[in-house]
Amino acid sequence: MRFLVVFLIGALFGTGIVLSGMANPAKVLNFFDLAGSFDPSLAFVMAGALSVAAPGYALLFRMRQKPVFDQSFRLPKASAIDAKLIGGSAVFGIGWGIAGFCPGASIPALGLGHASAAIFVGALLVGILIARRLARVDVFADPARSM
Repeated sequence: MRFLVVFLIGALFGTGIVLSGMANPAKVLNFFDLAGSFDPSLAFVMAGALSVAAPGYALLFRMRQKPVFDQSFRLPKASAIDAKLIGGSAVFGIGWGIAGFCPGASIPALGLGHASAAIFVGALLVGILIARRLARVDVFADPARSM
């Protein structure tokens, strides 16, 4: 049952990405092209997502003590703005600006047959493996904490 629910939620997300045009890297890149063929539709998609997600989470946390398929909600505990967060955000933004894909939109784009999505997902997986390896050797450690 859990697998079916996860599959249906993923299919709904993917359908939304495709219908909104966010699986098309040219549409996303036009959002970043302020001096050329600027397309503000990405901002409207994000605003629409936030207008549904924010009240949805507020309602969910008021109505439920725990998720249906787990023992507790797994929310991030870290709130510090550190080098890891800034570096990861920069890499994410640069990759998004170069490729026109974010990780969430690249998976539905694979289903549409975009060759560039396959290259992006391959690079994404290599990046994840590199980040995990670097985290194991503590390259991301905060130097201020080690003093």
